[in-house]
Amino acid sequence: MIDTQRPDATASAHPVLRSHAEDAFAEELEALAAADDHPRPAGWRLSPRAVSTYLLGGEAPGAQQVITPKYVGPRRVVEVAIATLATDRALLLLGVPGTAKTWLSEHLAAAVSGDSTLLVQGTAGTAEEAMRYGWNYARLLSEGPGRAALVPSPVMRAMGEGMTARVEELTRMPADVQDTLITVLSEKTLPIPELGEEVQASPGFNLIATANDRDRGVNELSSALRRRFNTVVLPLPETEEAEVEIVSRRVEQLGSSLGLPAPKGAEEIHRVVRVFRELRQGVTADGSTKLKSPSATLSTAEAISVVTGGLALCAHFSDGVLRAGDVAAGIRGAVVKDPSADAQVWREYLESVVRERDGWKDFYRACRETE
Repeated sequence: MIDTQRPDATASAHPVLRSHAEDAFAEELEALAAADDHPRPAGWRLSPRAVSTYLLGGEAPGAQQVITPKYVGPRRVVEVAIATLATDRALLLLGVPGTAKTWLSEHLAAAVSGDSTLLVQGTAGTAEEAMRYGWNYARLLSEGPGRAALVPSPVMRAMGEGMTARVEELTRMPADVQDTLITVLSEKTLPIPELGEEVQASPGFNLIATANDRDRGVNELSSALRRRFNTVVLPLPETEEAEVEIVSRRVEQLGSSLGLPAPKGAEEIHRVVRVFRELRQGVTADGSTKLKSPSATLSTAEAISVVTGGLALCAHFSDGVLRAGDVAAGIRGAVVKDPSADAQVWREYLESVVRERDGWKDFYRACRETE
């Protein structure tokens, strides 16, 4: 069964701004676990088939609850990711910013292990101790080296407990820190030479890493480490309708956690997505006009941020209906990262596309007012 009694669970007396996946969707995980009669890999809370249902949504046979989709995208991508975790190979989720790499890794860990919090955040300053272990220096000085003085990393804890560890932005880490994972992933052991010991991975242990493919050349993975991963590339939403669905769903979830009303004015969500897709792809939706693309990524995640910001504006300063004026400034801020080059791209798009588009006069005026 899924443990919902962790100290930071949403059922606790202390409210949180954002619950972990295993807490926010505890009822769905419980329902799936209770009805799951498919084989489960050692240490897994759910079978691979049930994990797929949890991520993609649907009605689980025997479960008295509809499972909401957590990821909107190709089913085969999700199935390959789940199948990888059922083997002894680690999983690398690769994609441009905003393709839900972190979101998917969190929900995978929640469904497989019931705990998504064994996380290492990769940055240029991430130290080797974050991947292996550190020391409690007060105990080290008073008691000498021993297990009591050792501070395990999330990866070390996951190995010992047979859980799923997560490493975010792997290519942001220095190369020597990345390579500390080689022995962990190939030998399934973590040596502790100071103690003459090692931690051996328990059944159920695996690792999910994420990387931004626009960061190639920052800290490329060594060939030795890359061989230890099965890489799954997460695509951008294939259609405008799919991206609108993703943005609408996430905005509603975020708005609920922030105490904002349900979004009214779906037209503006469609407009934000249309603008982002056209500028990202360098062509209008009907294929008639080629466009210059700005330096910004214009990801789905940024579209979610723009709409959420607009929702806050109309909820607190207007009548709660999302309008063009509520999203115009956010869109410009997302597009114009380089004040000179991107501003010119944005102005050309407004004049050549938005101004001439039927039914977009209010949007055009709102965007021009932000200039």
